[in-house]
Amino acid sequence: MKKTIALITGGYSGESVISYQTAATIEKNVDTEKWNCYTIDINPIGWFYTTLGGEKIDIDKNDFSLTIDNKKIKFDAVLVGLHGTPGEDGKLQGYFDCINIPYTTCDAASSALTFNKRYTVAVAAFAGMHVAKSLHLFKDIAVSVADILKELKLPVFVKPNNGGSSIGMSKVTDTNDLQAALDKAFKEDEQVLIEEFIKGREFTIGVFKCKGQVITLPITEIITQNKFFDYEAKYNGASEEITPAKVNEGIAEKIRAAAKKAYAVFNCKGIVRIDFIYDEASGKPFMLEINTVPGQTEASLVPQQVMAMGWTLKEFYTALIEECFIK
Repeated sequence: MKKTIALITGGYSGESVISYQTAATIEKNVDTEKWNCYTIDINPIGWFYTTLGGEKIDIDKNDFSLTIDNKKIKFDAVLVGLHGTPGEDGKLQGYFDCINIPYTTCDAASSALTFNKRYTVAVAAFAGMHVAKSLHLFKDIAVSVADILKELKLPVFVKPNNGGSSIGMSKVTDTNDLQAALDKAFKEDEQVLIEEFIKGREFTIGVFKCKGQVITLPITEIITQNKFFDYEAKYNGASEEITPAKVNEGIAEKIRAAAKKAYAVFNCKGIVRIDFIYDEASGKPFMLEINTVPGQTEASLVPQQVMAMGWTLKEFYTALIEECFIK
Protein backbone atom coordinates (compact mmCIF):
# COMPACT_ATOMS: atom_id res chain seq x y z
CA MET A 1 0.00 0.00 0.00
CA LYS A 2 1.33 3.45 -0.96
CA LYS A 3 2.33 5.77 1.86
CA THR A 4 0.98 9.34 1.90
CA ILE A 5 3.54 12.16 1.94
CA ALA A 6 3.10 15.88 2.65
CA LEU A 7 5.46 18.10 0.66
CA ILE A 8 5.66 21.32 2.65
CA THR A 9 6.51 24.62 0.97
CA GLY A 10 6.06 28.38 1.49
CA GLY A 11 7.34 29.83 4.75
CA TYR A 12 7.29 33.04 6.74
CA SER A 13 10.39 34.72 5.28
CA GLY A 14 11.68 36.25 2.04
CA GLU A 15 12.95 32.80 1.09
CA SER A 16 9.40 31.62 0.41
CA VAL A 17 9.79 32.48 -3.29
CA ILE A 18 12.59 29.89 -3.48
CA SER A 19 10.49 27.40 -1.48
CA TYR A 20 7.79 27.45 -4.16
CA GLN A 21 10.39 26.85 -6.89
CA THR A 22 11.87 23.99 -4.87
CA ALA A 23 8.42 22.43 -4.43
CA ALA A 24 7.77 22.64 -8.17
CA THR A 25 10.94 20.63 -8.87
CA ILE A 26 10.12 18.04 -6.23
CA GLU A 27 6.49 17.69 -7.42
CA LYS A 28 7.72 16.86 -10.93
CA ASN A 29 10.12 14.20 -9.63
CA VAL A 30 8.34 12.42 -6.78
CA ASP A 31 7.64 8.81 -7.75
CA THR A 32 3.83 8.76 -7.73
CA GLU A 33 3.86 4.98 -8.16
CA LYS A 34 5.39 4.74 -4.69
CA TRP A 35 3.94 7.76 -2.87
CA ASN A 36 0.71 9.72 -2.68
CA CYS A 37 2.01 13.29 -2.44
CA TYR A 38 0.09 16.38 -1.33
CA THR A 39 1.73 19.82 -1.48
CA ILE A 40 0.97 21.82 1.67
CA ASP A 41 1.52 25.59 1.64
CA ILE A 42 2.57 26.92 5.05
CA ASN A 43 2.53 30.72 5.11
CA PRO A 44 1.46 33.58 7.42
CA ILE A 45 -2.11 33.46 6.08
CA GLY A 46 -2.62 29.78 6.83
CA TRP A 47 -1.66 26.16 6.24
CA PHE A 48 -3.57 24.63 3.36
CA TYR A 49 -3.76 22.25 0.43
CA THR A 50 -5.05 23.55 -2.91
CA THR A 51 -7.17 21.10 -4.92
CA LEU A 52 -7.00 20.79 -8.71
CA GLY A 53 -10.19 22.88 -8.79
CA GLY A 54 -8.47 25.69 -6.87
CA GLU A 55 -10.21 25.11 -3.52
CA LYS A 56 -8.02 25.79 -0.49
CA ILE A 57 -8.49 23.23 2.28
CA ASP A 58 -7.08 24.03 5.70
CA ILE A 59 -4.76 21.66 7.51
CA ASP A 60 -5.99 20.47 10.91
CA LYS A 61 -3.01 21.46 13.07
CA ASN A 62 -4.08 19.10 15.85
CA ASP A 63 -2.71 16.16 13.87
CA PHE A 64 -1.53 17.73 10.56
CA SER A 65 -4.32 16.12 8.57
CA LEU A 66 -6.61 17.04 5.67
CA THR A 67 -10.29 16.33 5.15
CA ILE A 68 -11.34 16.13 1.50
CA ASP A 69 -14.89 15.05 0.54
CA ASN A 70 -15.49 13.93 4.15
CA LYS A 71 -12.43 11.66 3.96
CA LYS A 72 -9.64 12.27 6.47
CA ILE A 73 -6.12 12.11 5.04
CA LYS A 74 -3.28 11.51 7.49
CA PHE A 75 0.37 11.73 6.46
CA ASP A 76 2.97 9.02 6.95
CA ALA A 77 5.87 11.45 6.50
CA VAL A 78 6.77 15.03 5.58
CA LEU A 79 9.08 15.92 2.70
CA VAL A 80 10.48 19.33 3.63
CA GLY A 81 10.84 21.82 0.77
CA LEU A 82 10.40 24.94 2.90
CA HIS A 83 13.41 27.27 3.17
CA GLY A 84 13.85 29.70 6.05
CA THR A 85 11.50 29.85 9.01
CA PRO A 86 9.61 27.75 10.13
CA GLY A 87 10.84 24.81 8.00
CA GLU A 88 14.60 25.19 8.27
CA ASP A 89 15.05 26.50 11.82
CA GLY A 90 13.60 23.57 13.74
CA LYS A 91 10.17 25.00 14.57
CA LEU A 92 8.16 22.64 12.35
CA GLN A 93 10.47 19.74 13.16
CA GLY A 94 9.59 20.15 16.85
CA TYR A 95 5.88 20.21 15.96
CA PHE A 96 6.17 17.05 13.84
CA ASP A 97 8.06 15.35 16.67
CA CYS A 98 5.19 16.19 19.02
CA ILE A 99 2.62 14.54 16.74
CA ASN A 100 4.95 11.68 15.78
CA ILE A 101 5.26 12.28 12.02
CA PRO A 102 8.72 11.54 10.52
CA TYR A 103 10.33 14.07 8.18
CA THR A 104 13.22 14.25 5.71
CA THR A 105 15.45 16.83 7.42
CA CYS A 106 17.66 17.27 10.46
CA ASP A 107 15.86 17.17 13.81
CA ALA A 108 14.67 20.26 15.69
CA ALA A 109 17.88 20.79 17.66
CA SER A 110 20.26 20.40 14.70
CA SER A 111 18.04 22.54 12.47
CA ALA A 112 17.89 25.36 15.03
CA LEU A 113 21.64 25.22 15.62
CA THR A 114 22.68 25.23 11.96
CA PHE A 115 20.18 28.00 11.13
CA ASN A 116 22.23 30.22 13.43
CA LYS A 117 25.42 30.85 11.47
CA ARG A 118 27.46 31.98 14.49
CA TYR A 119 26.56 28.99 16.62
CA THR A 120 27.31 26.71 13.66
CA VAL A 121 30.87 27.94 13.22
CA ALA A 122 31.41 27.98 17.00
CA VAL A 123 30.45 24.29 17.28
CA ALA A 124 32.49 23.46 14.17
CA ALA A 125 35.55 25.18 15.65
CA PHE A 126 35.03 23.35 18.97
CA ALA A 127 35.05 20.09 16.98
CA GLY A 128 38.41 21.02 15.42
CA MET A 129 37.14 22.20 12.03
CA HIS A 130 38.59 25.28 10.34
CA VAL A 131 36.36 28.39 10.27
CA ALA A 132 36.86 32.11 9.61
CA LYS A 133 37.44 34.55 12.45
CA SER A 134 34.12 36.28 13.19
CA LEU A 135 32.06 38.62 15.37
CA HIS A 136 28.45 38.14 16.46
CA LEU A 137 26.43 41.38 16.79
CA PHE A 138 22.99 42.03 18.26
CA LYS A 139 20.64 44.83 17.18
CA ASP A 140 20.05 46.14 20.70
CA ILE A 141 23.76 46.23 21.66
CA ALA A 142 25.56 49.06 19.87
CA VAL A 143 29.03 48.30 18.49
CA SER A 144 30.99 50.90 16.55
CA VAL A 145 32.76 50.36 13.25
CA ALA A 146 36.03 51.19 15.04
CA ASP A 147 35.39 48.46 17.61
CA ILE A 148 34.69 45.94 14.85
CA LEU A 149 37.92 46.83 13.04
CA LYS A 150 39.90 46.29 16.24
CA GLU A 151 38.80 42.65 16.11
CA LEU A 152 38.65 41.89 12.39
CA LYS A 153 40.64 42.80 9.28
CA LEU A 154 39.06 43.93 6.02
CA PRO A 155 37.73 42.58 3.76
CA VAL A 156 34.83 41.05 5.69
CA PHE A 157 31.47 39.49 4.94
CA VAL A 158 28.46 40.95 6.76
CA LYS A 159 25.38 38.74 6.82
CA PRO A 160 22.17 38.15 8.75
CA ASN A 161 22.94 35.50 11.33
CA ASN A 162 19.77 33.54 10.53
CA GLY A 163 18.39 32.91 7.07
CA GLY A 164 19.71 31.94 3.69
CA SER A 165 19.80 32.59 -0.05
CA SER A 166 22.41 35.31 0.72
CA ILE A 167 19.61 37.82 1.37
CA GLY A 168 20.96 40.90 3.20
CA MET A 169 24.59 39.86 2.73
CA SER A 170 27.48 42.18 1.75
CA LYS A 171 31.20 41.96 1.12
CA VAL A 172 32.99 45.00 2.58
CA THR A 173 36.45 46.08 1.45
CA ASP A 174 36.30 49.75 2.53
CA THR A 175 35.81 51.02 6.09
CA ASN A 176 33.33 53.63 4.84
CA ASP A 177 30.97 50.90 3.56
CA LEU A 178 30.81 48.87 6.77
CA GLN A 179 27.96 50.74 8.49
CA ALA A 180 25.72 50.53 5.42
CA ALA A 181 26.37 46.77 5.25
CA LEU A 182 25.43 46.42 8.92
CA ASP A 183 22.22 48.38 8.37
CA LYS A 184 21.33 46.16 5.39
CA ALA A 185 21.88 42.96 7.38
CA PHE A 186 19.98 44.22 10.43
CA LYS A 187 16.93 44.86 8.21
CA GLU A 188 16.75 41.08 7.75
CA ASP A 189 17.62 39.88 11.24
CA GLU A 190 18.10 40.94 14.87
CA GLN A 191 21.56 39.34 14.81
CA VAL A 192 24.43 39.84 12.38
CA LEU A 193 27.57 37.82 11.72
CA ILE A 194 30.75 39.48 10.45
CA GLU A 195 33.42 37.14 9.11
CA GLU A 196 36.92 37.80 7.85
CA PHE A 197 37.40 37.06 4.18
CA ILE A 198 39.33 33.89 3.37
CA LYS A 199 41.00 33.94 -0.01
CA GLY A 200 40.58 30.67 -1.82
CA ARG A 201 38.40 28.52 -4.03
CA GLU A 202 34.73 28.18 -3.12
CA PHE A 203 33.26 24.69 -3.04
CA THR A 204 29.93 23.28 -1.96
CA ILE A 205 28.97 19.67 -1.42
CA GLY A 206 25.74 17.83 -0.73
CA VAL A 207 25.73 15.08 1.89
CA PHE A 208 22.91 12.66 2.68
CA LYS A 209 22.27 9.30 4.28
CA CYS A 210 20.92 6.35 2.31
CA LYS A 211 20.28 2.95 3.90
CA GLY A 212 22.41 4.00 6.85
CA GLN A 213 25.41 5.02 4.71
CA VAL A 214 26.58 8.66 4.54
CA ILE A 215 27.02 9.63 0.88
CA THR A 216 28.84 12.72 -0.42
CA LEU A 217 27.61 14.06 -3.74
CA PRO A 218 30.03 15.31 -6.41
CA ILE A 219 31.61 18.62 -5.37
CA THR A 220 30.65 21.89 -7.09
CA GLU A 221 33.11 24.76 -7.51
CA ILE A 222 31.50 28.19 -7.61
CA ILE A 223 33.15 30.93 -9.63
CA THR A 224 31.03 34.07 -9.27
CA GLN A 225 31.03 37.13 -11.52
CA ASN A 226 29.90 39.21 -8.52
CA LYS A 227 31.80 40.10 -5.34
CA PHE A 228 30.58 36.86 -3.80
CA PHE A 229 27.97 34.11 -4.29
CA ASP A 230 24.99 36.39 -3.60
CA TYR A 231 21.29 36.02 -4.42
CA GLU A 232 21.79 37.14 -8.03
CA ALA A 233 24.68 34.74 -8.50
CA LYS A 234 22.69 31.87 -6.95
CA TYR A 235 19.42 32.31 -8.81
CA ASN A 236 19.94 34.67 -11.76
CA GLY A 237 22.93 33.06 -13.44
CA ALA A 238 25.70 35.48 -12.35
CA SER A 239 28.04 32.61 -11.50
CA GLU A 240 29.71 29.62 -13.06
CA GLU A 241 28.99 26.37 -11.23
CA ILE A 242 31.27 23.52 -12.20
CA THR A 243 29.92 20.09 -11.25
CA PRO A 244 31.86 17.95 -10.70
CA ALA A 245 34.57 20.42 -9.70
CA LYS A 246 37.86 20.31 -11.61
CA VAL A 247 40.00 19.74 -8.56
CA ASN A 248 42.76 17.28 -7.72
CA GLU A 249 41.79 14.25 -5.68
CA GLY A 250 43.83 15.34 -2.66
CA ILE A 251 41.82 18.55 -2.27
CA ALA A 252 38.54 16.80 -3.08
CA GLU A 253 39.15 14.19 -0.39
CA LYS A 254 39.86 16.89 2.24
CA ILE A 255 36.53 18.54 1.38
CA ARG A 256 34.63 15.23 1.44
CA ALA A 257 36.19 14.31 4.78
CA ALA A 258 35.35 17.72 6.29
CA ALA A 259 31.77 17.45 4.99
CA LYS A 260 31.30 13.97 6.49
CA LYS A 261 32.75 15.18 9.78
CA ALA A 262 30.34 18.13 9.86
CA TYR A 263 27.41 15.81 9.04
CA ALA A 264 28.35 13.68 12.06
CA VAL A 265 29.20 16.56 14.45
CA PHE A 266 25.86 18.28 13.80
CA ASN A 267 23.90 15.00 13.87
CA CYS A 268 22.49 15.74 10.41
CA LYS A 269 19.69 13.83 8.73
CA GLY A 270 18.42 13.94 5.16
CA ILE A 271 20.18 16.06 2.54
CA VAL A 272 22.33 18.98 3.64
CA ARG A 273 24.65 21.19 1.59
CA ILE A 274 27.86 22.40 3.19
CA ASP A 275 29.83 25.39 1.86
CA PHE A 276 33.61 25.63 2.08
CA ILE A 277 36.46 27.92 1.11
CA TYR A 278 39.62 25.99 0.31
CA ASP A 279 42.60 28.07 1.43
CA GLU A 280 45.40 27.03 -0.91
CA ALA A 281 48.06 28.75 1.21
CA SER A 282 47.36 26.54 4.23
CA GLY A 283 45.93 23.58 2.33
CA LYS A 284 42.83 23.57 4.55
CA PRO A 285 39.09 23.69 3.84
CA PHE A 286 37.29 26.32 5.94
CA MET A 287 33.63 25.58 6.61
CA LEU A 288 31.28 28.52 5.97
CA GLU A 289 27.81 27.18 6.74
CA ILE A 290 25.43 24.23 6.60
CA ASN A 291 22.16 24.41 4.65
CA THR A 292 19.73 21.85 6.08
CA VAL A 293 17.04 22.49 3.45
CA PRO A 294 19.16 23.16 0.35
CA GLY A 295 17.46 24.54 -2.75
CA GLN A 296 15.92 22.11 -5.21
CA THR A 297 15.06 24.61 -7.94
CA GLU A 298 16.12 23.84 -11.49
CA ALA A 299 19.07 26.24 -10.95
CA SER A 300 20.05 24.73 -7.60
CA LEU A 301 23.29 22.96 -6.76
CA VAL A 302 22.05 19.73 -5.16
CA PRO A 303 20.03 18.64 -8.23
CA GLN A 304 23.14 19.30 -10.35
CA GLN A 305 25.21 17.14 -8.00
CA VAL A 306 22.62 14.33 -7.87
CA MET A 307 22.56 14.10 -11.66
CA ALA A 308 26.38 14.26 -11.82
CA MET A 309 26.42 11.22 -9.51
CA GLY A 310 24.30 9.37 -12.06
CA TRP A 311 21.05 9.31 -10.10
CA THR A 312 17.71 10.68 -11.24
CA LEU A 313 15.92 13.15 -8.97
CA LYS A 314 13.11 10.59 -8.68
CA GLU A 315 15.57 8.06 -7.21
CA PHE A 316 17.01 10.73 -4.92
CA TYR A 317 13.69 11.89 -3.44
CA THR A 318 12.64 8.27 -2.95
CA ALA A 319 15.87 7.62 -1.02
CA LEU A 320 15.25 10.69 1.21
CA ILE A 321 11.67 9.63 1.96
CA GLU A 322 12.61 6.01 2.66
CA GLU A 323 15.44 7.05 4.96
CA CYS A 324 13.18 9.14 7.19
CA PHE A 325 11.25 5.97 8.16
CA ILE A 326 14.43 4.32 9.49
CA LYS A 327 14.68 4.72 13.27
